[in-house]
Amino acid sequence: MRAVYFDEFGKLPEVREVPDPVPSRNGVVVRVEATGLCRSDVHGWLGHDSGIPLPHVPGHELVGTIEAVGPDVRRFQVGQRVTTPFVCACGECPECASGNGQVCRDQTQPGFTHWGSYAGLVALHNADFNLIAIPEDMDSGAAALLGCRFATAFRGLQHQARLTGGETLVVVGCGGVGLSAVMIGIALGARVVAVDIDDAALARAARLGATHTVNSLGLSRQEVLAAIAAAAPEGVQVSVDALGREETAAVGILSLAPRGRHVQIGLFPGEPVIPMSAVIGKELSVLGSHGMPARDYQGLLDLVASGALRPEALIERRLVLDDVPGALAAMAQDRSELGVAVIQVG
Repeated sequence: MRAVYFDEFGKLPEVREVPDPVPSRNGVVVRVEATGLCRSDVHGWLGHDSGIPLPHVPGHELVGTIEAVGPDVRRFQVGQRVTTPFVCACGECPECASGNGQVCRDQTQPGFTHWGSYAGLVALHNADFNLIAIPEDMDSGAAALLGCRFATAFRGLQHQARLTGGETLVVVGCGGVGLSAVMIGIALGARVVAVDIDDAALARAARLGATHTVNSLGLSRQEVLAAIAAAAPEGVQVSVDALGREETAAVGILSLAPRGRHVQIGLFPGEPVIPMSAVIGKELSVLGSHGMPARDYQGLLDLVASGALRPEALIERRLVLDDVPGALAAMAQDRSELGVAVIQVG
């Protein structure tokens, strides 16, 4: 099969022929239809994630058709169209037993623990526990994006923060995950205030339904908070930090009304200082969101089927495999002009 391949961290990947994967006993091999171009894959290529084996094929957001199944797979068969969470759970640990496979202690992740979906074929493990059937008429790009950014944002807002219609949501950081949160917030009936330092990102947020936008470039924390308060005089019930910086997390937390809920999705480069006085004094909740188990995808699929959520509206470019090395390099240098891209493989 053809795949995006690198054998040294930071070295420009190349597209080359590599051996086809074979299914594990409880796994499948999926012929990739489309896969998302995600900043997490850039971090993996640059060597920021421990445990990635070399040589390597990145890619973790995908949709495709099952090409082969292992002998222990019972629920899925060749020819089915499927996706998977980016965290593939073992199905046996205490977290999996409690329905929380997204924090499985023995998880696998395509594109990180083993070769991923920037390829014609990808192996996925523990198929009965991790695969999600996808309707044949769903846009391939939309289906691919459900595996990571939309699932993470949906779980954070729906399952963790319990966002409801009529509430106000602040989204800090309008990259792929942040814009997914904007779209899901709108689909759930919330008013959304989007915060970023880039006018193009904020314009995207507005096109996708954000009620107000705040450009925080050059503003002090208090000025940003004042701008949010002016945009949401009724108060903010839920905030999301989709970037992962001490300042962006603080803005999200401090923007909240008493008893508000903050969802932390962005990963920090270090250990941040959180404004705990506000958390205590206003009885705020600080919640994490790290993907979503396969069993909980139906609510997200229902939102798409209803037409309230259209993940394909987030896609600004559709690439092919040969475009990926250059796109990864460009993303590593400048996020602002790229938008969300999907790679059409098959």
